[in-house]
Amino acid sequence: MSPTAPLPPSDAAVLDAWHANADPWTGAVRAGVIESRRLVTDAAVLDAVLARSPRTALDLGCGEGWLARALAARGVAVTGVDAVPALVEAARAAGGGPDYRVASYAAVAAGALGELRADVAVANFALIGGEEVDALVRAAPGLLAPGGALVVQTLHPMVAAGDEPYVDGWRAGSWAGCPAAPGGAAWGPPAPWYFRTTEAWVRLVTDAGLRLCALGEPVHPRTGRPASLLLVAECDR
Repeated sequence: MSPTAPLPPSDAAVLDAWHANADPWTGAVRAGVIESRRLVTDAAVLDAVLARSPRTALDLGCGEGWLARALAARGVAVTGVDAVPALVEAARAAGGGPDYRVASYAAVAAGALGELRADVAVANFALIGGEEVDALVRAAPGLLAPGGALVVQTLHPMVAAGDEPYVDGWRAGSWAGCPAAPGGAAWGPPAPWYFRTTEAWVRLVTDAGLRLCALGEPVHPRTGRPASLLLVAECDR
C-alpha cells in the first residue's frame, strides 16, 4: 500500500488522483515496468478487441494512449477519451493516428460524444469508480454501432479482494505492482476504487441491455493466478 494517507472514497477522488498521477503513469506504461501488463493484460485486451474485427473503436479512459495507438497501427479508426487533460496531451504528443478528446465519464454518458458510434468500445482497467462507471456502462449501448460490443478488462475480483469481504464497495487504492519508471516521477496518493464481484460486473453489463458473450480470466504465467477479468458484451440492436 502507499505510505501516504488514502484519499476518501468517491468518484471525485478517483479523478483527483489521476490528475496528480498522470506523469508517473505515463512514464510507467511507456517504460514497460508493470509486469502484469507486459506479460499478460496488454495482449489480452488487444486480442479481445481485434477478435471483433472492428473498423472503429472507442477507447474509454484511454490514458496516455497505448491501446489506441496499438489499434490504430492495425488499421482501426480510434477515438480515445479521458477526463485528465495531461494524459490526453501525452497521448496526442505520441501521435499514431487516434483522435483524442477530453471528457469525463459523466459527460460521455450525457452525450458529449454526439453521434459517434463505434464497433467496439473498450475500457482497459479504466472502470474503477462507482456511480459514474454505472452511468457510463448504462450509456454504452448508445455508443455502439449496430452489433457492436463493449470490452472491459478489470482487476480479477477473486484476486483483488484479498483478505477483505467479497462484497461490492469502495476500497483504498494501492500502487502495488506498479513501480515508478526509472528516473521518472514518483507516485502520489493512489486512487480509491469501487470493488465489484464477478456477479456484479455481469449484472452491470446485462442490466445495461448488453448480452454477455465472453468472460475471460487471463492467467499470469509466473503466479498462475488470474491477472484480470475480461468481459465482452454485445449490443444486439
